[in-house]
Amino acid sequence: MKRFAWGHWVVVGYFLFGLLYAIYANNWGDEPYRSFAYHLGQGLVWPVMVLPGLGKFIGGLLIVAMVAFVMAS
Repeated sequence: MKRFAWGHWVVVGYFLFGLLYAIYANNWGDEPYRSFAYHLGQGLVWPVMVLPGLGKFIGGLLIVAMVAFVMAS
């Protein structure tokens, strides 16, 4: 009997939740006039869409990382 890695189930669960978020946003979200592809793209980064503060935090980290990269070179 083969054992499944927990990481596999976490990744599958993340993408499944993203797909469910895309279906919800496409039918009942704030922007139902947008295409399903647009909502599917949002579903890939669903934690940022559900928690807007997390998106600002990640954006801040990216800015700091870019400034550090420029200063290091």
